[in-house]
Amino acid sequence: MRNTFAEHLLVRAKDDASIILITGDLGYGVLDKFQKELPNQFINAGVAEQSMMSMAAGLASRGYRPFVYSIANFPTFRCLEQIRNDVCYMKNPVTIVSVGAGLSYGPLGYTHHAIEDLAVLRVLPNLEIYSPSGPGETIFAINELLSSNAPSYLRLGKGGERELNLDDLDALASINVIQKGPSGVICWTGAVGAIVFDALSSLAAQNISPTLISVPFLSDESLRKVLRLADGAPLLSLEEHVLPGGFGSWLLEIANSDNYLGPIGRIGINSKNYSLVGSQDFLLSESNISAKNITAAFIQLIGCSPKKK
Repeated sequence: MRNTFAEHLLVRAKDDASIILITGDLGYGVLDKFQKELPNQFINAGVAEQSMMSMAAGLASRGYRPFVYSIANFPTFRCLEQIRNDVCYMKNPVTIVSVGAGLSYGPLGYTHHAIEDLAVLRVLPNLEIYSPSGPGETIFAINELLSSNAPSYLRLGKGGERELNLDDLDALASINVIQKGPSGVICWTGAVGAIVFDALSSLAAQNISPTLISVPFLSDESLRKVLRLADGAPLLSLEEHVLPGGFGSWLLEIANSDNYLGPIGRIGINSKNYSLVGSQDFLLSESNISAKNITAAFIQLIGCSPKKK
């Protein structure tokens, strides 16, 4: 997704001189073409996340559209005060680009894991949150956030994400219905959705065909759209984020307020595994984020579903 981001932002920036890309001393290779072709729209702010966030807010207040790019945990936790006060409170249209969200930088350890970012940022005022699953949804997210004048957060994987069908991407509610099936719903946000597809053959062997929904734009309304499509059927959420405060928690809040009566299950990162270091695949498996566990959890949910008379 990060390559798609850099390529598409360059296309948009060539036609819009207000777009400024600010990086915190990283992105070499990925951002080289942007820097070479549009040097006057590129700023390397150095290892100074708090300064670059306030710089971006200042540029936004003067009519620019700054994109602040860094490894996911740095442009979020390190400069939360500046995001809260300078960007969100003042409604400055800054886009915070977090690359390598979740456990993408697994071997570098907890300091480089962004697994609580949604819980922290979704409570801030005026901030729109985009969490695409693949390249196509990344392009969709960039176009959508540039059409808005609100602050935004773009949560990206590190690379190699699966491309998804975009035929049913609902621009109004920003949900992407990948497949329709009669056996309930599996929904997710972010690159972790690729694991769902690895579970489909096991589910099919049990004559289970779920509706699959990716949610690249996180809002109360987009989650309500998921619940309306589920229509009381078993619903399983998946996220590369700790369960407290994340995608599944948000879904439960909306389900509670809207009196959703069907069973809901959640799969996410186990907070007890903070101290583990290893590859992204290893860390995901340690939190039971796997095709095997998705299959088992969804079958269990179906068993909990009340029988229709």
